[in-house]
Amino acid sequence: MNKRFFLKSFSLAAVALAAAMPAMAQNWKPSRPINLIVPWAAGGSTDQVTRVTAAELEKALGQTIVVVNQPGGSGAIGTKSALDAAKDGYTWTAGAAQDLGTYQTLGSVNTSIKDWHLFLNVANIQLIGVNPGRPWKNAKELLDDMKARPGQISVATAGVTSAAHAAMDQIVKSTGIKYKEVSYDGGNPAVVATVAGEADMTTQLAVEQADMIRGKRLRPLATVSDKPLELEGYGTIPPLSQTVPGFTAPANYFGLFIPKGVPDDVIKTVEKIWAEQIVKSEALKKYATSRGALFHPLAGEAAQKAVFPAVQANAWNLHGSGKTKVAPDTVGIPKP
Repeated sequence: MNKRFFLKSFSLAAVALAAAMPAMAQNWKPSRPINLIVPWAAGGSTDQVTRVTAAELEKALGQTIVVVNQPGGSGAIGTKSALDAAKDGYTWTAGAAQDLGTYQTLGSVNTSIKDWHLFLNVANIQLIGVNPGRPWKNAKELLDDMKARPGQISVATAGVTSAAHAAMDQIVKSTGIKYKEVSYDGGNPAVVATVAGEADMTTQLAVEQADMIRGKRLRPLATVSDKPLELEGYGTIPPLSQTVPGFTAPANYFGLFIPKGVPDDVIKTVEKIWAEQIVKSEALKKYATSRGALFHPLAGEAAQKAVFPAVQANAWNLHGSGKTKVAPDTVGIPKP
């Protein structure tokens, strides 16, 4: 996941997004606060970036956005609340698009990625972070130990649809290792559990591990990617592809999601704000730089296209490990 590539594609996307909507009027003025459901615990990756984004949108809309944490069901409970709410434009949700796109295959929420308007803000990257009291100093040592002791090394995740679980699915697919999963109600609790020694390691997102890494309470071994990550205040974290040749993982996009069926002027207004203001947001840029994320705002069809590779990979990895109730290709997710 190359920063130069993302900055270039961000610039092109911003120009295209703005050019596509030159005549749109910001004609929706919300008359009451908007409820923005974060379907994960406070402090995790979704909660962090959503609160920064909500503050930017409040300035543009002139209305309060109430961020409500509703964890449970690996994100499914809060997402379903937003889906089932009145289609008046006053209930949104947030998270990773790859999670949103796989709920239907898991049988947890009967929805697909096409049922939502996507407003993406950052692309996140997963890291292998281990408790510093554990012996592994690099990814090779960890993987060799996992092969020698199958199913004995514990990995803290935020559940079966979480970034950490998706990362482990990719690692298992490439290496054949086995592990013991310990699930929590969000990325932040999973990271805290690893720091506390309840789990040996986590593969949650860099944005959730960054402070603990800088504070030397977690030891990063590798990005779950074929690209290194420069983490402010720490340095370079090597890619897993250095240890596992050919390893790669699709970009994990986060954002806000508004269910289809809401008034058209709501969507046009938010699209206009995204094209003219969010793409220039210094607050979001600062968040991304300091937390180890990539600032990459997208909306509309460009957003749908950008997230689909991760949706495909996540859905089919879950299916391959026997966790789905519905085959992905029966709900519009062909095998990658």
